[in-house]
Amino acid sequence: MTQKSGIGKFEQQRLEKVARLREIGIDGYGGRFDGAEPTVDVRGRFEKDKEGQRACCAGRIVLLRDIGKLIFITLRDWRGTIQLGLSKKLLSDQWELVKLLDLGDLIGGDGQLGMTRTGEITIWAETITMLSKATLPPPDKHGSLVDIDRRYRQRYVDLWANPEVMERFRKRSEMVASIRRFLEGRGFYEVETPMMQTIAGGAAAKPFITHHNSLDMDMYLRIAPELFLKRLLVGGMEKVFEINRNFRNEGLSTRHNPEFTMMELYQAYADYNIMMDITEELVGALVKEHCDGPKIQFGEMVVDYTRPWRRSTYAELLAEYADCDIDDLDAVRAKAKELGLNETNMDDVVVVNAVFEATVEERLINPTFVIDYPIALCPLTRQSKADPRYAERFELFIGTMEIANAYTELNDPAVQEANFRIQLRGQEETMATMDEDFITALKYGMPPAGGLGIGIDRLIMLLTGATSIRDVVLFPLLKKIQPG
Repeated sequence: MTQKSGIGKFEQQRLEKVARLREIGIDGYGGRFDGAEPTVDVRGRFEKDKEGQRACCAGRIVLLRDIGKLIFITLRDWRGTIQLGLSKKLLSDQWELVKLLDLGDLIGGDGQLGMTRTGEITIWAETITMLSKATLPPPDKHGSLVDIDRRYRQRYVDLWANPEVMERFRKRSEMVASIRRFLEGRGFYEVETPMMQTIAGGAAAKPFITHHNSLDMDMYLRIAPELFLKRLLVGGMEKVFEINRNFRNEGLSTRHNPEFTMMELYQAYADYNIMMDITEELVGALVKEHCDGPKIQFGEMVVDYTRPWRRSTYAELLAEYADCDIDDLDAVRAKAKELGLNETNMDDVVVVNAVFEATVEERLINPTFVIDYPIALCPLTRQSKADPRYAERFELFIGTMEIANAYTELNDPAVQEANFRIQLRGQEETMATMDEDFITALKYGMPPAGGLGIGIDRLIMLLTGATSIRDVVLFPLLKKIQPG
Protein backbone atom coordinates (compact mmCIF):
# COMPACT_ATOMS: atom_id res chain seq x y z
CA MET A 1 0.00 0.00 0.00
CA THR A 2 1.37 3.40 -0.99
CA GLN A 3 1.74 5.85 1.87
CA LYS A 4 -0.74 8.69 1.61
CA SER A 5 0.42 12.29 1.78
CA GLY A 6 0.20 13.83 5.27
CA ILE A 7 -0.07 10.47 7.03
CA GLY A 8 2.70 9.42 9.40
CA LYS A 9 4.49 6.07 9.31
CA PHE A 10 2.68 4.63 12.32
CA GLU A 11 -0.75 5.74 11.12
CA GLN A 12 0.02 4.23 7.72
CA GLN A 13 0.93 0.90 9.32
CA ARG A 14 -2.33 0.86 11.24
CA LEU A 15 -4.37 1.71 8.16
CA GLU A 16 -2.79 -1.27 6.47
CA LYS A 17 -3.99 -3.41 9.39
CA VAL A 18 -7.53 -2.03 8.92
CA ALA A 19 -7.33 -3.13 5.30
CA ARG A 20 -6.08 -6.58 6.30
CA LEU A 21 -8.91 -6.95 8.82
CA ARG A 22 -11.34 -6.18 6.04
CA GLU A 23 -9.71 -8.82 3.83
CA ILE A 24 -10.24 -11.53 6.46
CA GLY A 25 -13.85 -10.49 6.96
CA ILE A 26 -13.56 -8.43 10.15
CA ASP A 27 -15.01 -4.95 10.51
CA GLY A 28 -12.29 -2.79 12.05
CA TYR A 29 -14.97 -0.59 13.60
CA GLY A 30 -17.19 -3.25 15.13
CA GLY A 31 -20.69 -2.73 16.38
CA ARG A 32 -22.98 -3.53 19.27
CA PHE A 33 -21.31 -5.58 21.99
CA ASP A 34 -23.56 -7.04 24.69
CA GLY A 35 -22.67 -8.50 28.05
CA ALA A 36 -19.60 -6.44 28.95
CA GLU A 37 -19.12 -6.04 32.69
CA PRO A 38 -17.22 -3.16 34.30
CA THR A 39 -13.65 -4.21 35.12
CA VAL A 40 -14.03 -3.02 38.71
CA ASP A 41 -17.01 -5.35 39.17
CA VAL A 42 -15.10 -8.30 37.76
CA ARG A 43 -12.21 -7.68 40.14
CA GLY A 44 -14.61 -7.25 43.03
CA ARG A 45 -16.40 -10.56 42.53
CA PHE A 46 -13.34 -12.71 41.74
CA GLU A 47 -12.80 -15.60 44.16
CA LYS A 48 -9.28 -17.05 44.06
CA ASP A 49 -10.05 -20.71 44.65
CA LYS A 50 -13.39 -20.92 42.87
CA GLU A 51 -13.46 -22.68 39.52
CA GLY A 52 -15.72 -21.95 36.56
CA GLN A 53 -15.73 -18.17 36.90
CA ARG A 54 -16.18 -16.32 33.63
CA ALA A 55 -15.98 -12.68 32.62
CA CYS A 56 -16.62 -10.46 29.62
CA CYS A 57 -15.11 -6.97 29.41
CA ALA A 58 -14.67 -4.27 26.80
CA GLY A 59 -12.25 -1.36 26.71
CA ARG A 60 -9.07 0.10 25.30
CA ILE A 61 -5.72 -1.66 25.06
CA VAL A 62 -3.27 0.38 27.16
CA LEU A 63 -0.53 -2.23 27.52
CA LEU A 64 0.40 -5.09 25.19
CA ARG A 65 3.13 -7.64 25.84
CA ASP A 66 3.66 -10.07 22.97
CA ILE A 67 5.75 -13.11 23.90
CA GLY A 68 5.03 -15.20 20.81
CA LYS A 69 2.23 -17.69 21.41
CA LEU A 70 1.06 -15.77 24.46
CA ILE A 71 0.03 -12.12 24.61
CA PHE A 72 -0.93 -10.19 27.74
CA ILE A 73 -3.12 -7.14 27.32
CA THR A 74 -4.14 -4.56 29.90
CA LEU A 75 -7.66 -3.47 29.04
CA ARG A 76 -8.98 -0.18 30.42
CA ASP A 77 -12.60 0.89 30.67
CA TRP A 78 -13.79 4.04 32.42
CA ARG A 79 -13.75 2.42 35.85
CA GLY A 80 -10.40 0.61 35.86
CA THR A 81 -8.27 -2.08 34.19
CA ILE A 82 -8.08 -5.83 33.89
CA GLN A 83 -5.64 -8.16 32.21
CA LEU A 84 -6.54 -10.32 29.23
CA GLY A 85 -4.48 -13.39 28.51
CA LEU A 86 -4.47 -14.32 24.82
CA SER A 87 -3.04 -17.71 23.97
CA LYS A 88 -2.70 -19.21 20.51
CA LYS A 89 -4.07 -22.49 21.87
CA LEU A 90 -7.38 -20.92 22.92
CA LEU A 91 -7.63 -18.44 20.05
CA SER A 92 -6.24 -20.44 17.15
CA ASP A 93 -9.12 -19.42 14.85
CA GLN A 94 -8.63 -15.73 15.74
CA TRP A 95 -4.87 -15.59 15.99
CA GLU A 96 -4.44 -13.44 12.88
CA LEU A 97 -6.86 -10.89 14.39
CA VAL A 98 -4.92 -11.02 17.67
CA LYS A 99 -1.66 -10.31 15.83
CA LEU A 100 -3.26 -7.23 14.22
CA LEU A 101 -4.05 -5.63 17.58
CA ASP A 102 -2.28 -2.42 18.66
CA LEU A 103 -2.11 -0.15 21.67
CA GLY A 104 -5.18 2.07 21.70
CA ASP A 105 -7.50 -0.40 19.97
CA LEU A 106 -10.93 -0.98 21.51
CA ILE A 107 -11.77 -4.66 21.90
CA GLY A 108 -14.04 -7.00 23.79
CA GLY A 109 -12.91 -10.26 25.33
CA ASP A 110 -14.58 -13.04 27.26
CA GLY A 111 -13.45 -16.28 28.80
CA GLN A 112 -12.43 -18.02 31.99
CA LEU A 113 -11.44 -15.85 34.93
CA GLY A 114 -8.30 -16.81 36.81
CA MET A 115 -5.07 -15.61 38.31
CA THR A 116 -1.52 -15.72 36.97
CA ARG A 117 1.46 -16.98 38.94
CA THR A 118 2.31 -13.35 39.72
CA GLY A 119 -1.12 -12.83 41.29
CA GLU A 120 -2.75 -10.84 38.47
CA ILE A 121 -6.49 -11.37 37.95
CA THR A 122 -6.80 -12.35 34.29
CA ILE A 123 -9.50 -13.17 31.74
CA TRP A 124 -8.16 -16.06 29.64
CA ALA A 125 -9.92 -14.99 26.47
CA GLU A 126 -11.77 -17.56 24.37
CA THR A 127 -13.11 -14.97 21.94
CA ILE A 128 -11.89 -11.49 20.97
CA THR A 129 -14.12 -8.92 19.28
CA MET A 130 -12.68 -5.96 17.40
CA LEU A 131 -14.70 -2.88 18.37
CA SER A 132 -12.66 0.01 16.97
CA LYS A 133 -9.21 0.16 15.41
CA ALA A 134 -7.10 3.10 16.58
CA THR A 135 -5.24 4.41 13.56
CA LEU A 136 -3.33 6.94 15.64
CA PRO A 137 -0.99 5.52 18.30
CA PRO A 138 -1.14 6.49 21.99
CA PRO A 139 0.86 9.57 23.11
CA ASP A 140 4.00 7.60 24.03
CA LYS A 141 5.21 4.10 24.79
CA HIS A 142 3.75 4.27 28.30
CA GLY A 143 0.33 5.40 27.11
CA SER A 144 0.34 8.55 29.25
CA LEU A 145 -0.20 12.13 28.20
CA VAL A 146 1.78 14.77 30.07
CA ASP A 147 1.81 17.85 27.82
CA ILE A 148 -0.66 20.21 29.51
CA ASP A 149 -1.82 22.05 26.39
CA ARG A 150 -2.29 18.83 24.45
CA ARG A 151 -4.19 17.29 27.35
CA TYR A 152 -6.74 20.13 27.28
CA ARG A 153 -7.02 20.17 23.48
CA GLN A 154 -7.26 16.39 23.20
CA ARG A 155 -9.35 15.58 26.25
CA TYR A 156 -10.57 12.51 24.35
CA VAL A 157 -7.05 11.11 24.75
CA ASP A 158 -6.39 12.60 28.19
CA LEU A 159 -9.36 10.75 29.70
CA TRP A 160 -8.10 7.28 28.88
CA ALA A 161 -4.37 7.99 28.91
CA ASN A 162 -4.49 9.45 32.45
CA PRO A 163 -6.80 7.46 34.74
CA GLU A 164 -6.74 10.17 37.44
CA VAL A 165 -8.33 12.57 34.93
CA MET A 166 -11.18 10.15 34.23
CA GLU A 167 -11.64 9.69 37.98
CA ARG A 168 -11.80 13.45 38.56
CA PHE A 169 -14.55 13.91 35.97
CA ARG A 170 -16.46 10.90 37.27
CA LYS A 171 -16.26 12.51 40.71
CA ARG A 172 -17.49 15.79 39.30
CA SER A 173 -20.55 14.09 37.85
CA GLU A 174 -21.23 12.29 41.13
CA MET A 175 -20.88 15.51 43.14
CA VAL A 176 -23.29 17.42 40.90
CA ALA A 177 -25.77 14.55 41.28
CA SER A 178 -25.30 14.77 45.06
CA ILE A 179 -26.02 18.52 44.97
CA ARG A 180 -29.29 17.83 43.17
CA ARG A 181 -30.29 15.13 45.66
CA PHE A 182 -29.41 17.40 48.59
CA LEU A 183 -31.58 20.26 47.31
CA GLU A 184 -34.47 18.07 46.20
CA GLY A 185 -34.40 16.49 49.64
CA ARG A 186 -35.00 19.94 51.13
CA GLY A 187 -37.96 20.69 48.90
CA PHE A 188 -36.26 22.64 46.10
CA TYR A 189 -37.40 22.21 42.51
CA GLU A 190 -34.98 22.34 39.62
CA VAL A 191 -35.92 24.79 36.86
CA GLU A 192 -34.45 26.12 33.62
CA THR A 193 -34.26 29.79 32.66
CA PRO A 194 -33.19 31.40 29.37
CA MET A 195 -29.53 31.27 28.37
CA MET A 196 -30.17 33.78 25.57
CA GLN A 197 -31.51 37.03 26.96
CA THR A 198 -32.53 40.36 25.51
CA ILE A 199 -30.97 42.22 28.46
CA ALA A 200 -27.61 41.45 30.01
CA GLY A 201 -28.53 41.51 33.69
CA GLY A 202 -28.15 39.88 37.06
CA ALA A 203 -24.47 40.72 37.51
CA ALA A 204 -21.93 43.33 36.52
CA ALA A 205 -19.96 41.62 33.74
CA LYS A 206 -19.30 42.00 30.03
CA PRO A 207 -21.57 39.67 28.02
CA PHE A 208 -21.14 37.69 24.83
CA ILE A 209 -23.37 39.03 22.06
CA THR A 210 -25.22 36.98 19.46
CA HIS A 211 -27.89 37.84 16.88
CA HIS A 212 -31.31 36.27 16.38
CA ASN A 213 -31.90 36.32 12.63
CA SER A 214 -35.67 35.73 12.58
CA LEU A 215 -36.34 38.48 15.12
CA ASP A 216 -33.47 40.62 13.77
CA MET A 217 -32.23 41.56 17.23
CA ASP A 218 -29.10 41.24 19.27
CA MET A 219 -29.20 38.93 22.27
CA TYR A 220 -26.81 38.11 25.08
CA LEU A 221 -25.60 34.85 26.53
CA ARG A 222 -26.59 35.13 30.13
CA ILE A 223 -24.13 36.33 32.72
CA ALA A 224 -26.42 35.15 35.57
CA PRO A 225 -29.88 33.55 35.89
CA GLU A 226 -30.75 35.64 38.95
CA LEU A 227 -33.45 37.94 37.65
CA PHE A 228 -35.40 35.14 35.97
CA LEU A 229 -35.24 32.95 39.06
CA LYS A 230 -36.59 35.83 41.14
CA ARG A 231 -39.46 36.19 38.68
CA LEU A 232 -40.37 32.63 39.65
CA LEU A 233 -40.60 33.73 43.29
CA VAL A 234 -43.05 36.39 42.18
CA GLY A 235 -44.99 33.65 40.37
CA GLY A 236 -45.30 31.64 43.56
CA MET A 237 -42.53 29.05 43.16
CA GLU A 238 -41.09 29.22 46.67
CA LYS A 239 -37.95 27.04 46.48
CA VAL A 240 -36.16 26.81 43.12
CA PHE A 241 -32.65 26.07 41.89
CA GLU A 242 -30.81 25.87 38.59
CA ILE A 243 -27.48 24.28 37.65
CA ASN A 244 -26.39 25.60 34.31
CA ARG A 245 -23.93 27.68 32.31
CA ASN A 246 -23.12 31.35 32.66
CA PHE A 247 -21.01 33.26 30.12
CA ARG A 248 -18.79 36.26 30.82
CA ASN A 249 -16.70 37.86 28.11
CA GLU A 250 -13.70 38.41 30.34
CA GLY A 251 -10.22 37.03 30.97
CA LEU A 252 -8.97 33.47 31.33
CA SER A 253 -6.91 32.21 34.24
CA THR A 254 -6.47 29.16 36.42
CA ARG A 255 -9.63 30.31 38.25
CA HIS A 256 -11.68 31.77 35.38
CA ASN A 257 -13.22 30.25 32.27
CA PRO A 258 -15.56 32.43 30.17
CA GLU A 259 -18.13 29.60 30.18
CA PHE A 260 -18.69 28.26 33.67
CA THR A 261 -21.21 26.28 35.72
CA MET A 262 -23.21 27.90 38.51
CA MET A 263 -25.80 26.63 40.92
CA GLU A 264 -28.26 29.33 41.99
CA LEU A 265 -31.15 28.83 44.38
CA TYR A 266 -33.84 31.02 45.90
CA GLN A 267 -36.05 30.35 48.90
CA ALA A 268 -39.07 32.45 49.76
CA TYR A 269 -39.36 33.79 53.31
CA ALA A 270 -35.68 33.05 54.02
CA ASP A 271 -32.63 35.30 54.50
CA TYR A 272 -28.86 35.14 54.14
CA ASN A 273 -28.49 33.32 57.45
CA ILE A 274 -30.52 30.42 56.09
CA MET A 275 -28.41 30.55 52.92
CA MET A 276 -25.28 30.23 55.09
CA ASP A 277 -26.72 27.17 56.80
CA ILE A 278 -27.65 25.56 53.46
CA THR A 279 -24.19 26.26 52.01
CA GLU A 280 -22.32 24.80 54.97
CA GLU A 281 -24.57 21.74 55.10
CA LEU A 282 -24.31 21.18 51.33
CA VAL A 283 -20.53 21.44 51.05
CA GLY A 284 -20.13 19.48 54.28
CA ALA A 285 -22.27 16.69 52.82
CA LEU A 286 -20.14 16.60 49.66
CA VAL A 287 -16.95 16.36 51.70
CA LYS A 288 -18.38 13.54 53.80
CA GLU A 289 -19.69 11.58 50.82
CA HIS A 290 -16.91 12.07 48.27
CA CYS A 291 -13.67 12.93 50.11
CA ASP A 292 -11.29 11.06 52.39
CA GLY A 293 -11.78 13.12 55.52
CA PRO A 294 -12.28 16.83 56.25
CA LYS A 295 -8.72 17.92 55.41
CA ILE A 296 -8.05 18.21 51.67
CA GLN A 297 -4.82 19.22 49.93
CA PHE A 298 -5.27 22.12 47.52
CA GLY A 299 -1.99 23.14 45.92
CA GLU A 300 0.34 24.09 48.75
CA MET A 301 -2.58 24.58 51.14
CA VAL A 302 -4.44 22.10 53.31
CA VAL A 303 -8.09 23.12 53.68
CA ASP A 304 -9.89 21.95 56.81
CA TYR A 305 -13.65 21.59 56.22
CA THR A 306 -14.41 20.68 59.84
CA ARG A 307 -17.63 22.37 60.92
CA PRO A 308 -18.72 24.84 62.17
CA TRP A 309 -17.11 27.30 59.74
CA ARG A 310 -15.91 30.76 60.62
CA ARG A 311 -18.38 33.64 60.16
CA SER A 312 -16.89 37.15 60.33
CA THR A 313 -18.02 40.54 59.11
CA TYR A 314 -16.33 42.34 56.26
CA ALA A 315 -15.29 45.12 58.66
CA GLU A 316 -13.82 42.67 61.20
CA LEU A 317 -11.69 40.96 58.58
CA LEU A 318 -10.50 44.28 57.16
CA ALA A 319 -9.37 45.31 60.63
CA GLU A 320 -7.71 41.94 61.25
CA TYR A 321 -5.73 41.59 58.03
CA ALA A 322 -5.35 45.16 56.71
CA ASP A 323 -5.15 46.80 60.14
CA CYS A 324 -7.71 49.37 58.98
CA ASP A 325 -10.94 50.61 60.53
CA ILE A 326 -13.51 50.58 57.72
CA ASP A 327 -14.78 53.99 58.87
CA ASP A 328 -11.30 55.57 58.81
CA LEU A 329 -11.12 56.37 55.11
CA ASP A 330 -7.81 58.22 55.43
CA ALA A 331 -6.23 55.10 56.91
CA VAL A 332 -7.79 52.93 54.21
CA ARG A 333 -6.46 55.17 51.44
CA ALA A 334 -3.03 55.21 53.09
CA LYS A 335 -3.11 51.40 53.10
CA ALA A 336 -4.07 51.42 49.43
CA LYS A 337 -1.05 53.58 48.60
CA GLU A 338 1.16 51.29 50.66
CA LEU A 339 -0.11 48.36 48.58
CA GLY A 340 0.65 50.21 45.34
CA LEU A 341 -3.00 50.75 44.42
CA ASN A 342 -3.85 53.85 42.40
CA GLU A 343 -6.67 55.08 44.63
CA THR A 344 -6.71 58.75 43.64
CA ASN A 345 -9.78 58.66 41.39
CA MET A 346 -11.58 55.80 43.13
CA ASP A 347 -14.76 56.18 45.15
CA ASP A 348 -14.29 55.48 48.84
CA VAL A 349 -16.12 52.15 48.79
CA VAL A 350 -14.08 51.00 45.77
CA VAL A 351 -10.85 51.78 47.63
CA VAL A 352 -12.10 49.88 50.67
CA ASN A 353 -12.91 46.85 48.52
CA ALA A 354 -9.59 47.01 46.66
CA VAL A 355 -7.75 46.93 49.99
CA PHE A 356 -9.98 44.08 51.19
CA GLU A 357 -9.23 42.02 48.08
CA ALA A 358 -5.49 42.68 48.36
CA THR A 359 -5.11 41.91 52.06
CA VAL A 360 -7.93 39.66 53.23
CA GLU A 361 -8.89 37.22 50.48
CA GLU A 362 -5.46 35.61 50.20
CA ARG A 363 -5.61 34.74 53.93
CA LEU A 364 -8.93 32.90 53.81
CA ILE A 365 -7.85 29.29 53.42
CA ASN A 366 -10.30 27.37 55.60
CA PRO A 367 -14.00 27.95 54.81
CA THR A 368 -14.92 31.48 55.92
CA PHE A 369 -18.21 33.30 55.51
CA VAL A 370 -17.54 37.01 54.96
CA ILE A 371 -20.78 38.69 55.99
CA ASP A 372 -22.27 42.20 55.91
CA TYR A 373 -20.68 43.89 52.88
CA PRO A 374 -20.85 47.67 52.40
CA ILE A 375 -24.27 48.43 50.93
CA ALA A 376 -22.78 50.37 48.01
CA LEU A 377 -21.27 47.12 46.69
CA CYS A 378 -24.59 45.27 46.73
CA PRO A 379 -27.29 46.73 44.46
CA LEU A 380 -29.53 43.65 44.64
CA THR A 381 -29.34 43.16 48.40
CA ARG A 382 -31.49 44.17 51.35
CA GLN A 383 -29.96 46.62 53.83
CA SER A 384 -29.07 45.40 57.28
CA LYS A 385 -31.70 46.41 59.80
CA ALA A 386 -29.00 46.71 62.45
CA ASP A 387 -26.82 49.07 60.39
CA PRO A 388 -28.07 50.45 57.04
CA ARG A 389 -24.48 51.04 55.88
CA TYR A 390 -24.20 47.30 55.32
CA ALA A 391 -26.00 44.72 53.22
CA GLU A 392 -27.27 41.32 54.30
CA ARG A 393 -24.83 39.53 52.03
CA PHE A 394 -22.12 36.96 52.43
CA GLU A 395 -19.38 35.51 50.29
CA LEU A 396 -17.87 32.15 51.13
CA PHE A 397 -14.11 31.90 50.66
CA ILE A 398 -12.24 28.60 50.59
CA GLY A 399 -8.63 28.17 49.54
CA THR A 400 -8.42 31.97 48.96
CA MET A 401 -11.16 31.71 46.29
CA GLU A 402 -14.70 33.04 46.34
CA ILE A 403 -16.92 29.97 46.11
CA ALA A 404 -20.39 31.27 46.96
CA ASN A 405 -22.28 34.55 47.07
CA ALA A 406 -25.62 35.04 48.83
CA TYR A 407 -28.09 37.77 49.77
CA THR A 408 -31.17 38.55 51.67
CA GLU A 409 -32.89 39.59 48.46
CA LEU A 410 -34.14 43.11 47.85
CA ASN A 411 -37.84 43.07 46.99
CA ASP A 412 -38.78 46.78 47.18
CA PRO A 413 -39.31 47.85 43.52
CA ALA A 414 -38.60 51.53 44.15
CA VAL A 415 -35.31 50.85 45.94
CA GLN A 416 -34.37 48.25 43.33
CA GLU A 417 -34.96 50.65 40.46
CA ALA A 418 -32.91 53.37 42.16
CA ASN A 419 -30.08 50.89 42.79
CA PHE A 420 -30.16 49.72 39.18
CA ARG A 421 -29.72 53.31 38.00
CA ILE A 422 -26.71 53.74 40.29
CA GLN A 423 -25.27 50.41 39.13
CA LEU A 424 -25.58 51.34 35.45
CA ARG A 425 -23.42 54.45 35.78
CA GLY A 426 -20.15 53.91 33.95
CA GLN A 427 -21.07 50.43 32.73
CA GLU A 428 -21.37 51.26 29.05
CA GLU A 429 -18.69 48.67 28.22
CA THR A 430 -20.71 45.84 29.79
CA MET A 431 -23.80 46.87 27.77
CA ALA A 432 -25.91 46.55 30.89
CA THR A 433 -29.35 48.15 30.67
CA MET A 434 -32.30 48.53 33.02
CA ASP A 435 -34.49 45.43 33.18
CA GLU A 436 -37.83 47.23 33.28
CA ASP A 437 -39.79 43.99 33.24
CA PHE A 438 -38.03 42.82 36.41
CA ILE A 439 -39.09 46.05 38.14
CA THR A 440 -42.62 45.39 36.92
CA ALA A 441 -42.43 41.88 38.38
CA LEU A 442 -41.37 43.29 41.77
CA LYS A 443 -44.36 45.63 41.71
CA TYR A 444 -46.61 42.59 41.73
CA GLY A 445 -44.91 41.55 44.97
CA MET A 446 -41.91 39.28 45.49
CA PRO A 447 -41.79 37.51 48.86
CA PRO A 448 -38.85 38.21 51.17
CA ALA A 449 -36.25 35.65 50.16
CA GLY A 450 -32.72 34.37 50.43
CA GLY A 451 -30.67 33.72 47.31
CA LEU A 452 -27.44 31.77 46.86
CA GLY A 453 -25.00 31.17 44.02
CA ILE A 454 -22.21 28.57 44.15
CA GLY A 455 -19.47 28.27 41.54
CA ILE A 456 -19.54 24.56 40.71
CA ASP A 457 -16.23 24.51 38.83
CA ARG A 458 -14.32 26.11 41.68
CA LEU A 459 -15.99 23.89 44.25
CA ILE A 460 -14.99 20.78 42.28
CA MET A 461 -11.45 22.15 42.05
CA LEU A 462 -11.24 22.37 45.82
CA LEU A 463 -12.78 18.98 46.57
CA THR A 464 -10.63 17.14 44.01
CA GLY A 465 -7.41 19.07 44.65
CA ALA A 466 -7.22 20.48 41.12
CA THR A 467 -5.45 23.86 41.07
CA SER A 468 -6.60 24.93 37.59
CA ILE A 469 -10.20 25.34 36.47
CA ARG A 470 -9.17 23.74 33.16
CA ASP A 471 -8.64 20.48 35.06
CA VAL A 472 -12.33 20.28 36.02
CA VAL A 473 -13.87 21.56 32.76
CA LEU A 474 -13.95 18.85 30.11
CA PHE A 475 -13.37 21.21 27.19
CA PRO A 476 -11.94 24.52 28.45
CA LEU A 477 -11.63 27.50 26.14
CA LEU A 478 -8.13 27.75 24.66
CA LYS A 479 -6.39 30.02 22.21
CA LYS A 480 -6.38 28.94 18.60
CA ILE A 481 -3.27 27.13 17.47
CA GLN A 482 -1.39 29.48 15.17
CA PRO A 483 -0.42 28.05 11.74
CA GLY A 484 3.22 27.00 11.53
